Amino acid sequence: MHFRRTAILIVAATALPGTGCRAVLNYPSALGPRYAGVAATPAVPAPQPLHTIRVVTYNVQWGKHIDRAINVLTTRAPLPDADIVVLQEMNADGARRIAEALGMSWVYYPVFVHPRAGGDMGNAVLSRWPIIADEKLMLPHIAGLRHAQRIATAATVMVGDVKVRVYSAHLGTPSDIRPSKRRDQARTIVADAAAYPLVIIAGDMNSHGIGKEFVASGFLWPTEHNGFTTAIFNWDHVFLKGFTVPAPTASVPKLHGIVRDTLGTSDHDPVWAVAQLP
Repeated sequence: MHFRRTAILIVAATALPGTGCRAVLNYPSALGPRYAGVAATPAVPAPQPLHTIRVVTYNVQWGKHIDRAINVLTTRAPLPDADIVVLQEMNADGARRIAEALGMSWVYYPVFVHPRAGGDMGNAVLSRWPIIADEKLMLPHIAGLRHAQRIATAATVMVGDVKVRVYSAHLGTPSDIRPSKRRDQARTIVADAAAYPLVIIAGDMNSHGIGKEFVASGFLWPTEHNGFTTAIFNWDHVFLKGFTVPAPTASVPKLHGIVRDTLGTSDHDPVWAVAQLP
């Protein structure tokens, strides 16, 4: 297991007068910190024609309840069948523990230290397939309220002999930034993904309408018509480029959905979707 951290932590600010909210401490370097691990079990064999990939995105609120998150991801159908899992609001130890419980390789980049969470927060990509490259993609626009940076954790995954680019994204909240700035964040991910024919972008978008930005760039949006993924919003989504959405079958009657029975793990529910390799 490889577990590495490299970066310099700087103080964005110590307090925001008049708001009662302390600013986060951003990690400003695109190089890290970085944490990663390799699955202890052998990789899944090369896919057959029409192979499908099940993608799960889960915002595990401040990485507080990792044991509960592992229970949900390993017991709540169809989550145990996931091939790719992307996580948000994670710390390194939580990302490692979930990846080990699922038998997956993983990469995690924290973006800041959150004063309320009391530690690092960031995004992770977990995969049953080997991760051959990764990076921390810095997104534009620092939040107004807590001065928070946003990132997407990007990983190139070898699915058999096919490269798939995967992004775990967490865009700015409505209280952080205006919709136009959230669109800039989405466009930054799309621009980075342009060089890859097969792309999965998933995560907490903090918006439903932002999906139109990905669709305009040629992505499928299988989770568009899901129900609420938080108390009152449909904010967690999966977008696909270069894939097709398979037809339902007797063994796979649903191709996307939300898992509701999550033991109070988070203020977000996990979302899943099935993609078919061309």
